This record gives sequence, C-alpha cells and structure tokens, in this order.
Amino acid sequence: MTTTAPRNPMSSLRRRLLILAAAALVLAGLGTSVVLHAASRADRADRPQAGGPTVSAGRLTLGQKGRLTFVNGAAGPHRTAVASVPSADPGSPRTATDLKCVRFYAASGTGVCLQSVPGVLKQSNRVLLLDANLRTRHTFPLAGNPSRARVSPSGRFVAWTVFVSGESYSSAFFSTRTSVLDTRTMRLTPSLETFSVVLDGKPYHASDVNFWGVTFASDDDTFYATLNTANRTYLVRGSLSRRTVTTLAENVECPSLSPDGTRVAFKKRVLSRTALWHEYVLDLSTLRETPLAERHSVDDQATWLDDDTLAYALPTDGKVGSSDLWTVPADGTGTPRLLIRGASSPAPL
Repeated sequence: MTTTAPRNPMSSLRRRLLILAAAALVLAGLGTSVVLHAASRADRADRPQAGGPTVSAGRLTLGQKGRLTFVNGAAGPHRTAVASVPSADPGSPRTATDLKCVRFYAASGTGVCLQSVPGVLKQSNRVLLLDANLRTRHTFPLAGNPSRARVSPSGRFVAWTVFVSGESYSSAFFSTRTSVLDTRTMRLTPSLETFSVVLDGKPYHASDVNFWGVTFASDDDTFYATLNTANRTYLVRGSLSRRTVTTLAENVECPSLSPDGTRVAFKKRVLSRTALWHEYVLDLSTLRETPLAERHSVDDQATWLDDDTLAYALPTDGKVGSSDLWTVPADGTGTPRLLIRGASSPAPL
C-alpha cells in the first residue's frame, strides 16, 4: 500500500500568495503601460504643429458680438479648448479659453459644454451649464458619451444628447438619451422619451424610441428633433409645455432651425457609394427639400451662421479624430468653402 505525505498548509499558502503577487505585478504593469500610452498620445496632441494656426490664451464672454466660437482642434496646449475668432475674419489668430469641451454651444449669454474627463479605468462624462463669463452655474452627470448640444435663442433652454450605447449614428445598434433643462427654474427633463408621441396623426407607443439633435424656436416652447423608431427616423415638432412631439417628415436627422424659423437644415441618409448622409434644407411651410452643394457625408448638426449660410464639421483628410469647419449656402447654390481648420462645434455670438 502506497502512502502519501500530508500536504503542508503553509507551503500551499505561500504558493497562493506568490501567484497573487505575480498577478498584481502584471496588472500594475499593464495599468502603467496604459497610462503611459495615453499620456504619450496626449503629449503628442499637446505639441503645436509647424504651420498650424496661431492660438493664444485669452478671455471670452458670451456677450461679445461679431465673434464665432468653436472647439479648437488644432494640436497644442489649447486643443479641445473653447476658442473664438472674429466672424468677419475666421482665419485670424484664435483666442482660446481655459474651458475644454467635446461639444459646445452658446446663445444669449448661456453656454453649454459637454465634457469627457479621462480616468484610469473609465472616463467620466458631464455637462456644464455656463454663464456669460463661462463660469459654471451647474454640473450634471451624463449617462453616456457626448453627442449633441444646443441652447435656445433666448438662452433659457439647453438640450444635450448622449450615446447610451453604440458610438455613432452609423452604427447598426445604438441608443441615445436627450435631456432638456430650463435654466430659469432648473427643471431638468432627463429624457424626451417621457413625452407623448403622435406619429402620422395617431398616438404612438414603442420601447425602441430614441431622440437626438434638438433645435429650439424663439418662442421658448417649440422645438424640433429627430425621432428614431422601427429603424426609421422622423423630424418631429415638439412642445415643451405640453410635453408632446408630432412627426412632420421622414428620413430627417440632426435638424437645425434657421434664425428666421422657416427652415430646418438636416442630414438625410442616402447610402450612396461615396456618402452615408447628405445635407439638405427643409421648408417647414411646404416640406420641400433642397439638397445642398456639399457632396461629402456630413455627420454633424449644422449651425446657421445667418439666414443664408450653414456651417458644419467634416473630418480632416488623413487625420483621425480631427475635423475642419466648412460653410455652404443654404439655398442649394454655390460651392462648399473651408471656414476654419482644426475646429468643431461652431456657435456664432
């Protein structure tokens, strides 16, 4: 009969401790590698590039007239900072603030900034409500990755959209959450999905309803947005006081209401060989669509610089994660024109 020597409990404990220590060292090394890699990428992005635009630190107030604000995308220490240039001379040196945002918009002395703050294991997303001096009035956590932001013409209402799942509107599966804040009462509507929906003249209820891309009218009640359900997108007109939305037209995404309130610029899904979306303008009185001269795919919520001109971001050729601002006439004539290199989220003051 063969006998087996009894196990040494202390020896077994030592082996477990050694395995745990080794695992901890591996994880620590991996974490350090990730942090150093991220720091290296951030360091490269923070280095000004030769031939790039001149960007200097300065002060901005939202009460300034004749200036165009945007999120600066040029490499250097002011990358992602809210910056501004004279509207009449967009190619002039940029004045950058110390406020950094993924998305920014402003109107009538009210600003909104969507931020992603990186962390070791997970980034933190939040929205800042700003006063005319870009001081933070209130901070709200975001339920997902920043996508769209708008302020009503009076500055009273602010809206923002985040991706709760998925990473872009071109993804097969994604969901969004759109919130609206009354800056006078600080009443927050966490999700437009609580509003009643009228689709094709009938009350509509579905579990797959998503909203994004709010744009406000000047009456502090009417708004327009995109409604997505059953794999279709619709332009909806909403009422903040009645908490309802009604569909107006199909295949409309990221609407932007003109200053005179008569037209909506939007991106239309076309699924051509060269583009996923094309930019159009919809006449709200006739629902007639006018295709714009831009033939590249525009995945942005365009901004009206005035009643005749739209601005939007397009990816910079050969630069991942970088975009330039372009303009195009709103009547379908003319040709696209480069407005500002290395920029996004335009907002005229």
